[in-house]
Amino acid sequence: MAQADRTTVRGTFAPRFELVRQEFERNFAERGESGAAVAIIVDGETVVDLWGGAADVESGRPWDQDTTVVAWSCTKGATALCAHILADRGELDLDAPVGRYWPEFVSNGKEMISARMLLSHQAGLPAVRHELPPGAFYDWELMTSVLAGEAPFWTPGLQHGYHGLTFGFLIGEVVRRITGATLGAFFRQEVASRLGLDFQIGLPEADEARVAHVIPYLPDPQHLSPMEQMAFTDPTSIPFLMLANSGGYMTPGEADSRAAHAAELPSTGGITNARGLAAMYRPLAEGGAPLVSEGTVRRMAAAESAGLDATILLPTRWTPGFVKAVDNRRFGPNQSVIYAEEAFGHPGIGGSVGFADPKARMSFGYTMNKHGGGAGLNERGQSLIDAAYRSLHYRTNAYGSWA
Repeated sequence: MAQADRTTVRGTFAPRFELVRQEFERNFAERGESGAAVAIIVDGETVVDLWGGAADVESGRPWDQDTTVVAWSCTKGATALCAHILADRGELDLDAPVGRYWPEFVSNGKEMISARMLLSHQAGLPAVRHELPPGAFYDWELMTSVLAGEAPFWTPGLQHGYHGLTFGFLIGEVVRRITGATLGAFFRQEVASRLGLDFQIGLPEADEARVAHVIPYLPDPQHLSPMEQMAFTDPTSIPFLMLANSGGYMTPGEADSRAAHAAELPSTGGITNARGLAAMYRPLAEGGAPLVSEGTVRRMAAAESAGLDATILLPTRWTPGFVKAVDNRRFGPNQSVIYAEEAFGHPGIGGSVGFADPKARMSFGYTMNKHGGGAGLNERGQSLIDAAYRSLHYRTNAYGSWA
């Protein structure tokens, strides 16, 4: 393994992944990166483990090897994995009504909503109409009771729309009803501890000092996304309700609070680093063991819903719990005719991402503290993904084979 000991970037990388190291440095030099990490595992070998920059710009605290950061919606991948573990064990039937496990959920047109619909963002519960009090997201019982009483925004199963902030409460409550454990506790016991991950949903105070400070992205009024345009102009819209009716959670700076870190927020509140994301997806890139069966991995990777997203207002494609594409950008070489169709994972707001590619037997993680624009991936993360696939000698031919 080669050492990256330059001023900005530290860590190790296999020589054939020199392109990843180059693009990671370019992110700092040319693309405005502040603090970040990238990790790649191929066939069980860590081939990239790089980090650099500042974890806290104001204090000058560097991004160290064990620095963590709020991974935002990358957390959904961890939450979905918990549901699939239960399904793999026969404890959760993805096609059964959610009411089988959570009786209070059966109201206001939600009788036939299945766990599969929750996972694939088809349930029609991307936001709540009931005005939430300050700190609502830190009150699990409040949020699950509000969602149990909410009526769907569309006929469940006939449309899909990103459940950006409600997904974790919905799936987390199903997990809790089946196991008796909170989502954070179940993930810790069944995933993080088994794999040795530095990945927590509900952060102990002792680990606060390692968390990088988030630098929020401020939308450009001249270049708003369709979702941002709707959120800023229609207070009755799903985007507005999702972002504004969060009990203050989406207020800039709140993600750095001790309350946000301590709470179990299975949609957005996972705290980890690139190494943690890559290691979580490693079993899924290598057949599923010891977490799930190979058949379950195939189900996790298969698209369930596709088309114009009712929340993001761009084309999206979802598997049960994971992303295949957002705005036609996929986990694979950008603008390639033959892309990595087997890959699945989840990006986070601002550009972080974790995913598995079973065909390449590769898992990937990228985390950073300075958010960028776009719906998921942006040029910093995409440059690293492109470099990873080029390093694997991916080539497109008539059969889309690996060279």
